[in-house]
Amino acid sequence: MDLSTFVTVHVVISLIAIAAGIIVMFGMLGSSRMPGLTAIFLSTTILTSAPGFVIPPLVTEKFLPSHLFGFLSLGLLAVACFALYGKKLLGAWRWIYVLTALISLYLNVFVLVIQSFLKVPALHALAPSVPPAEPPFAIAQGVVLVFFVVAIIGAVRRYRPVPSYG
Repeated sequence: MDLSTFVTVHVVISLIAIAAGIIVMFGMLGSSRMPGLTAIFLSTTILTSAPGFVIPPLVTEKFLPSHLFGFLSLGLLAVACFALYGKKLLGAWRWIYVLTALISLYLNVFVLVIQSFLKVPALHALAPSVPPAEPPFAIAQGVVLVFFVVAIIGAVRRYRPVPSYG
């Protein structure tokens, strides 16, 4: 597979992960378990985090922010999967799952905002530096951060799904 196709597949998987994750996040706010969509969210987020180690070395061999995000996201996802599938959300594992899963979603959305400012011409015109650093970019990332802080706090407080037996 050539680099262009690989990047396109990576972007599609990332968008699926973000869409599924947002639906799961809102499900958490309503205490809905959503096992199928949760599995899609977690697996596609893992699939989108791992290439952060592959794509940049094709361009450069130094440590990049994508590597840090990849390590952080995969670590969070490992804990989230263990809390959900290994510990069945019992006790403190419920809030640990919510926190780690939704922080990994936030990291994915954070990268989406960066990539949007780099690739969408209208947004790039508002923040032309690479990486983006102008006020419109900072405002967009600030709004995303506040949204996720509020949503994560709400989900930690409200997510109390009916236990699964099986």
